[in-house]
Amino acid sequence: MASSDTIYDALRESHERQRALCRQLLETEPHGSDRRKVFVALRNEEAAHAAAEERFLYAPILMDDNGLQPSRHALAEHHKLEELFEELDGRDPSEAGWMQRAGTLVHELEHHLEEEETRFFQQSGKILSDTAKVRLAAAYREDYARMLAQQPGP
Repeated sequence: MASSDTIYDALRESHERQRALCRQLLETEPHGSDRRKVFVALRNEEAAHAAAEERFLYAPILMDDNGLQPSRHALAEHHKLEELFEELDGRDPSEAGWMQRAGTLVHELEHHLEEEETRFFQQSGKILSDTAKVRLAAAYREDYARMLAQQPGP
């Protein structure tokens, strides 16, 4: 981690892991064991990322009038993604319709990541100081690692 590492650098790393896992999930075989493993890896990555991101990016931005609406929107998208993950987690990945819902999840997740990177990061970047961006990166990384270690297995 470089001293100029910001919260946005840290978040983009997780975004890239999520995108890679999304691609892997869409390429899995219906009756193979890989589908469940990739799904769980994506679920765990997104859950750890979202929890730490909400604490160390959304919460500070919510405190600023200009960040209230964008933070609420991003939190609502996290909630929608969480519901999709829960729905899929409760079903057999080889059953009919599972992959169609997984496709919806991937679409929603990729939309959220793109929107964060092209809109939310710019909006929040105007609110946070350069010092805060670096400090929040370290706090995010620590909390993300802790949350990832707590995620359940397959």
